[in-house]
Amino acid sequence: MVHPRAALLFLVCVLSFAVCTFGGKNYYDVLQVPRGASEDQIKRAYRKLALKYHPDKNPGNEEANKRFAEINNAYEVLSDREKRNIYDRYGEEGLKQSAAGGRGGGMNMQDIFSRSKAKVVIVTVVRKGECGCRSNVFFGGGVPDEEEEKIVKGDDVIVELEASLEDLYMGGSLKVWREKNVLKPAPGKRRCNCRNEVYHRQIAPGMFQQMTEQVCEQCPNVKYEREGYFVTVDIEKGMQDGQEVMFYEDGEPIIDGEPGDLKFRIKTAPHDLFRREGNDLHTTVTITLLQALVGFEKSVEHLDEHPVNIGTKGITKPKEVRKFKGEGMPLHLSTKKGDLYVTYEVLFPTTLTEEQKEKIRAVLS
Repeated sequence: MVHPRAALLFLVCVLSFAVCTFGGKNYYDVLQVPRGASEDQIKRAYRKLALKYHPDKNPGNEEANKRFAEINNAYEVLSDREKRNIYDRYGEEGLKQSAAGGRGGGMNMQDIFSRSKAKVVIVTVVRKGECGCRSNVFFGGGVPDEEEEKIVKGDDVIVELEASLEDLYMGGSLKVWREKNVLKPAPGKRRCNCRNEVYHRQIAPGMFQQMTEQVCEQCPNVKYEREGYFVTVDIEKGMQDGQEVMFYEDGEPIIDGEPGDLKFRIKTAPHDLFRREGNDLHTTVTITLLQALVGFEKSVEHLDEHPVNIGTKGITKPKEVRKFKGEGMPLHLSTKKGDLYVTYEVLFPTTLTEEQKEKIRAVLS
């Protein structure tokens, strides 16, 4: 049995060691994630914060630029398994020593890694007359591996959003009405933050038994209420069908977890004149037989209302297709454009008089 005061004293020593070892900027705090965060949690937190503090969204804001640099530095370490493992054990100093190959002054990497070989024993202290809650005390020179914290995530909401060709050609925005469940306070208390704690109990000299126990906290009660609001969806030039506009953590909420994401999946709306195929546009134009034979002047109004000359001085065959380079859709996040393909339909007369037939024979013969 370990005396409570001895356990408390040792815990203070352990915390002092941790502060010395992990001094400096805490990368988990920078990304606002727990130490046991999964790779997906780290990636999602990075994307959210990088969007918030990106220099393009905060021109002239030095504080935002500094935060953006810290976020990128933290993500570079925590997204790399090897770097994260070194950081979790030995902090920023360990990363510096690792990058330097263990040379130079300060902490020696051989000494650092030798610590991890020390045996860790977890003793469960139960205080009589109290709630029976167990507190874990660590003995040994190493730092125990933390169990990865699994955070529950709410459902993603995917909305098919029809965007006009005009918006996809020039860029635009759409206002969409959104209704979702929102967590609100409710009377009473509830069990929350339940977790399985693993501890070891000594059953004989040198022998330990691993045991688990579910531990929960008491939290204020909550309930779901429906709320509605407008969401502005930005349509970028050249977006393709199936591309998504993401609103992080704006999906369905879940109690004691993270909300899901709201995703608007782009779908090109039908157009009266043009048909889209990838980055190209297609349209059909009807001309008379006379125009097909002697040529014609004609233009079509493009999506941004600029005219495209599709006339010719030569002969046009029925179903003939002509390409107009650079008159298609803009490529997403590029200055290039696709092509416009025009199919010509020739309108033949339904009847001819004998006099008209004779004249045609005379010309064509």
